[in-house]
Order: sequence, then structure tokens, then C-alpha cells
Amino acid sequence: MTQDLTPATAQPTTSASHLIRRPSRKIWVGNVPVGGDAPISVQSMLTNDTRDIEESVNQIHRLADAGCEIIRLAVPDKEAAEALGAIVKRSPIPVVADIHFDYRLALQAADNGVHCIRVNPGNQPRKEFIRAIVTKCKEREIPIRIGVNSGSVEKPIKDQYPDDLVTQLVESALLNARILEEEDFFNFKISVKASDPLKMVDAYRRLARLVDYPLHLGVTEAGTLKRGLIKTSMAFGMLLSEGIGDTIRVSLTADSIEEVFAGHEILRNMGLRQSGSNLISCPSCGRCEVDLHGLANQVETLMAEMDRANPGKPLDVAVMGCFVNGPGEAGHADIGIAGGIGQYYIFKGEEKVMRVPENEALEKFKAELQRTYAEYDPEAKQHQPQTAANWQTANKDAETLAIEAHLTELESTSQP
Repeated sequence: MTQDLTPATAQPTTSASHLIRRPSRKIWVGNVPVGGDAPISVQSMLTNDTRDIEESVNQIHRLADAGCEIIRLAVPDKEAAEALGAIVKRSPIPVVADIHFDYRLALQAADNGVHCIRVNPGNQPRKEFIRAIVTKCKEREIPIRIGVNSGSVEKPIKDQYPDDLVTQLVESALLNARILEEEDFFNFKISVKASDPLKMVDAYRRLARLVDYPLHLGVTEAGTLKRGLIKTSMAFGMLLSEGIGDTIRVSLTADSIEEVFAGHEILRNMGLRQSGSNLISCPSCGRCEVDLHGLANQVETLMAEMDRANPGKPLDVAVMGCFVNGPGEAGHADIGIAGGIGQYYIFKGEEKVMRVPENEALEKFKAELQRTYAEYDPEAKQHQPQTAANWQTANKDAETLAIEAHLTELESTSQP
């Protein structure tokens, strides 16, 4: 793959969401562009032993099916580095070798066909080891990620800037970028990860002003699913809204599928990617008389299956707990389902398509959802914000419907 390593142009790029992205160089990780005008890519990392080739390949395919675009593997020893040769040949997405202490593993990984080398500079005691990796990556025409994180900054930098993690991260990144530049090597991206999301944001902001290399975003050791998602979403939202970030990895103590899903959801909700459909669902309240949480989870599973079969068709799908919220408050959805007493309405926009018994609701909705995906026309889809008058009219109709449904039930139960 030809590398575009010229300095970034002064003209920033504009995304579909009208966010102005920071100008950066473009590199290629295998067939995936990173930086410049390339879409922001979603990465993850395998959790299994890299030496287990079959399990590694199975996990990669599973993650690729979920939308992972670049995958990283730990390389702790020579056996793992050797296994990369077979794994790379069978991987549907580019493979990054994660190197920490032994630089020779990076050389072996590069010879075995990986598409990028991640180096943790704080774990390389001698900078000539970094230079040896650069020489090999030049030979193999593959990029490097300078992967700085809060747990492994070089000791001299820590000593020079005690109690200033942000400066430590940025200075380590700049030191190692200079080493690569001195070797006439510009085919690299940088990350400055910390587990404290605010310090991570400050480090990336400062680095973004000083270099034009692509930036790989991540909150390292973010935590379990709930806590990690909150930290990461907050940090990514701040940086991406400022145009900072060219590829992302959501780091969670959870199934890696969750990382990939979260990455795409963050980008989609920022208006930076149109990958997958949008689920609209109310939180439930005292009016709800169905298992809304169960239904929403079932519909989300259906959407994931259909998104994979229908790429490029980002529907708005609504699951509402009563007739007041749906279709009224979800009248902008391409398709939705609203629950009542023993029955559901399936609707498209503000039009009620059918009423179905509760025991047939999911099956009928699946069929209608498939039909909606098949008929999807991106040119015809225009979601205009509802005016106040339209909203009131829609909700008046929905509330009337809800009252009528309750009255009908009361009448039927009160008859002798």
C-alpha cells in the first residue's frame, strides 16, 4: 500500500456532522487508512493467548463481523511472534503486534507479516532498540504506533516532571517521535493514554497542537463495562467534538465485542460514522404494561443481525412502552413498536401499520423490520425536526388512542 506521508495540509477536513477535524498526515494500517481525510476507524484487542492460532483467528473473525476494523494482539514471546504468521494470513482485517519489552519480537512480528507495530517506548530501555524497529518497519513498509501510557513513561521524564502526568505523556511522545524523525521515518501514529479521562483529554489536546501525526485515542484501563463506557464516552466526546482523533479503541474489562459496539456507537452519535442503525427506546414509567426492557433487548439483537446483512442502511428503530410515547414521541422513526395491554402497534413514522397480539409481536415486527431494511432509500430519507404543532398533534392522537384502549379494556372486564 502506498503511504501518504506528506505533512498534513493546512486545510482541515469537515465530517458529515460538520465537525472540523484536525489536519493530520495519512498512514495506512494494511488496507485501512488512518488520519487525513480517512474515516475514524474502530480498533480492539484480542483477549486470548496469541499462541493459540485457532482461537485467535476465531476471535478476529467474530470481532470483524461486529465491525472491528483493526485488531491488536499481544506478543509476549517468540512463540507468539511466530504464530502471527499463520494468524495474519487468515485475518480479514489488519493485524497490529503489541510489543513491550523485547524489541526483537517486533522484528520477528514484522517479518511474519503484521500490518503495524505498537511500541511502548517506556518499556524499551535503550533507544537504539527503537531505531532497530524503525529500520525493520522501513524495510517492510509498515507503520509504527508510539504507544505511550501512564504506566510506562521513561524514568528520566518522570523525574523531570514529577506529579505532572500530562506533561510526562506528551514529552515521552515527542521524544520518541523525534527519534523516528531522525531516522527519516514519518510513517507512524501516536497515543498518549491514561486511566484518568481528564488527564488523557489534556494530553491529547496538547499533543494535537504540537504534531500533525495521526492520533490513536484511548482511555487505558478504563474499567468494567459500565464505568469504562462512561469514562471513555466522556473523553472521546470531548476530543472528537474538537476534531481530535483518527482511530479509536474503547478499552473495557468486558467482551471485546462490547468495545467494538461502543466505538461505533460513539462515532455514530457524534455524526462521524453512519455505521449501524439507531435504537430509540423510552426508559419506561408507570404507564408501561409490557416487558419493555426485554422487548428492547430483543429488538436490539435483531437490529445487529440486520445491520450486518444490510450495511449502509442506518435506520431509526423505536421501541416504546405505551401508545403515548409511540408513535407520538417516536414519530420520526423509520419503524417502531409500541406496547399496550396484551397488544402492540407497529408504526412507521406517525402512521400505525398494524395492531398485533402480544404473543405475535416480535415475529410480526421482525418481518416488518426486514421489509423496512429492504425498502430503505438513503436519498428519500429526510428526517426534519418536528414542529411544536406537529408534536402536539401526534401526542394528542397517541394519548387519545391510549385512553380509548384502557376504556375498551375496562368495559370488557366490567361486563357480567
